Amino acid sequence: MNPGEQQFFKDLGARLAAARKSRVCRSRRSPTSSASPSKRLPQYAVGRARPPVSMVVQMARTLHVGVEELLGEPVRAAGKRGPAPKLQQQMERIAQLPRAKQPLVIQMLEDVLAGTSH
Repeated sequence: MNPGEQQFFKDLGARLAAARKSRVCRSRRSPTSSASPSKRLPQYAVGRARPPVSMVVQMARTLHVGVEELLGEPVRAAGKRGPAPKLQQQMERIAQLPRAKQPLVIQMLEDVLAGTSH
């Protein structure tokens, strides 16, 4: 393993340990198998074992963090603050309509956008 990989796994272990400490541990109330990521997290966190890539998503779910955060990628901000744009507010209102009415509104929008409004 090259020095860059060693540093990556050391940093990953530190992020796993921090996420493990900060989470509310609900898994202690329910039994877990020996193959579950929650059983292996301590080994990954201290660098005794390297987690397989296939377990990264499952570990993130177990720890209630995003995969990006676990891998050390910058987490994007939630967006602009302030009132939502009018179009966004209208889309949210459409989403709150009864499901039976939503297709009609969507079809009307598609017709207008296609230039074939009735």
